[in-house]
Amino acid sequence: MLTINVGVLLAVIVLLRLRRRTEARSRNDEKLTVVIVLALGVVIAPTPVGEGILNVLGQLAASITDSAH
Repeated sequence: MLTINVGVLLAVIVLLRLRRRTEARSRNDEKLTVVIVLALGVVIAPTPVGEGILNVLGQLAASITDSAH
């Protein structure tokens, strides 16, 4: 039986949608892309990969704030 990881499927869809030319996108097309990206974020967030990304982004934000002082 073939199983498909929903996160991987959403990531592939996002990559395919973002490869299209900007001029070819309508406002509804852009809204759909945003919804898909948000769904991908919700799917990835509770996983170890999502927690790792959050950790890296937190460290990056902390280093940027520290360098500003």
